Amino acid sequence: MILAAGRGERMMPLTANTPKPLIKVKNTTLIEHSINALKQAKITNIVINTSYLGEQLITHLGDGSKFGVRINYSDESAGALETAGGIIKALPLLGDKPFVVINSDVLCDYDLSKLTLPIGSLAHLVLIDNPPHNPNGDFSLVNNHQVTNVHGQSYTFSGIGIYHPDLFKSHLEFEQKLPLYPILKEAIANGQLSGEYHNGYWQDVGTPDRLKQANNS
Repeated sequence: MILAAGRGERMMPLTANTPKPLIKVKNTTLIEHSINALKQAKITNIVINTSYLGEQLITHLGDGSKFGVRINYSDESAGALETAGGIIKALPLLGDKPFVVINSDVLCDYDLSKLTLPIGSLAHLVLIDNPPHNPNGDFSLVNNHQVTNVHGQSYTFSGIGIYHPDLFKSHLEFEQKLPLYPILKEAIANGQLSGEYHNGYWQDVGTPDRLKQANNS
C-alpha cells in the first residue's frame, strides 16, 4: 500500500492545485518513485489511498499497467482518515496476509524485497537516523530488533513498514480518523513490534525546502 491521501499542507503553495504525490523529484513524480521501489522488489499488486485532489492521481496512474503493476484505489474523498484509518479502510483490498506500507512522500534506497515480518510480530518498521526535523526520534531498538518507546538511542520511523492485518483488528468497528502511533504503542506493550535500522539514503519530501534537498541530492 502507498499512502497518498494527505493534503500536503506543509508543501503549500506547491500543493494548491496538485496533490503532493504528483510533485516531481528529478523529473519523476513522488508516487512513481514509490511504485518503482515496490516493482523492483517484485511487489506489483498495489493499493493507493486517495483523498485530496485524488482524481488527479487516478487519472495520472490509471490501473497501473503502464508502470507494469496493478493498482487498486481506496477512496477517502469524504475526508482523509490518517495513516491507520486509511489502512483499515483498505484492508478488504489488502487481503489476510502481511502487507508492505510506504509513504508516498518518502525517498529511500531500502530494498523492500528484504522486508519480512518476524514470528511473533504484528508490525516491523524500518528505522533511520533522526533527521533535523525530528531530533528526538520516535522509537528505540533493543535486542537488535525489538522496538520500544524511546529509551536511550532513538531512531525515526522511516514511513516504511510491514503489517499483519491482525494489528488493526481491535479498531475495525467503523471508519474513523486514526493515526498509526497509538496502534504501534499497543503493539509495543504486547511485545509485537519489531524493527530494523537502515543507514542508507532517506529523504522525507514534506516541505518545499526538503523537496529542494531531494532534487539536489
